[in-house]
Amino acid sequence: MKNIDQEQWQKSIAKDENAIILDVRTPKEWAEGIIENALLINVLDTEEFDAEIKKLDKNKNYYVYCRSGKRSSQACELLENINVNETYNLSGGILDWTGKTVSPK
Repeated sequence: MKNIDQEQWQKSIAKDENAIILDVRTPKEWAEGIIENALLINVLDTEEFDAEIKKLDKNKNYYVYCRSGKRSSQACELLENINVNETYNLSGGILDWTGKTVSPK
């Protein structure tokens, strides 16, 4: 896992053809706004989270965020435990995010 700030996050995603954005917050937090193209997998729902991450392509690069950066850090560790190649944690989470957010679809 690499902890990256939002500037590094935006630059990396822009040039990473294998980038997948994961939002690991709760559905209630998700409904308040997301980083564009994010997938929701709630890390606090342990059983569901474990089941969903096993379905992910381990060769993709996962950019993970939560509210403050703590849960996403834990999620990155769990992803690495199942041999996901590259994980990036958004330092400061969505609380520090100054980029664009959108309503979830």
